[in-house]
Amino acid sequence: MKIAIIGTGNLGKSIAKGLITNNAITTLYLTKRNLEDIQDLEGYKNVYLTTDNIEAVNQSDILIFAIQPRHFETILNDIKPYLTENHVLISTITGFLIPKIETIVGTDQFIIRAMPNTAIAVGKSMTCMCSNEKGAKRLKIAEAIFDRLGHTLAIPESQMQAATVVCASGIAFWMRLIRATTQAAIQLGFDAKEAQELAMYTSEGAASLLITNGNHPEEEIDRVTTPKGCTIEGLNEMEHKGLSSSLIQGMVASFNKINNIKKEQI
Repeated sequence: MKIAIIGTGNLGKSIAKGLITNNAITTLYLTKRNLEDIQDLEGYKNVYLTTDNIEAVNQSDILIFAIQPRHFETILNDIKPYLTENHVLISTITGFLIPKIETIVGTDQFIIRAMPNTAIAVGKSMTCMCSNEKGAKRLKIAEAIFDRLGHTLAIPESQMQAATVVCASGIAFWMRLIRATTQAAIQLGFDAKEAQELAMYTSEGAASLLITNGNHPEEEIDRVTTPKGCTIEGLNEMEHKGLSSSLIQGMVASFNKINNIKKEQI
């Protein structure tokens, strides 16, 4: 596939690394105003760095936009004259709705919104996506790209804000939980490196159990807890201190913040 990433910042660079690692490209154009930040991607076969968005558009069929929301409308207007009937536009930009994109480039373009997270760099992203009516015909192409970089789920656009919190911001939430587990392990006697290793691989194992077995988390918890045991003692103490409620409240606060940003943009 001939792909361009317009705006190779943190997320764009993560997507690029995933695409390169998984051999998911025929050509890959990466655009950024300051190319020094992505020089480490230069030298890969069929990967081209440029400051020229028009060049990237002309050389690609699939355009993945990973820029800041305030720049998106300007860039769409700049590239609009160069869009063809073959281009597929994939936006990873929070809060920029498909109807607004259509008002700029028209309803006759294949438009898809995708919300990956930074785990895409290691092929483990949870990516939610939606499309306009015409874009639905190319949704399988987007799924083929992002399925090679993790797991995808098609959802209505009305749920994309929530998906941003659960999946994109969710990476940071899980990192904080792993960090807390690491700190506890250090307090219990492990050195820092060992503590983080224990936390990381236990977290990976817990997720893998749910993915592989398809069980509810409580079913797996029941396999670990025993009457008057240490696991249930720890779980109950965490709940007394508000573990679940604080996590839920934090995610709702993040969701409310996204909605406030969206209102400011209207």
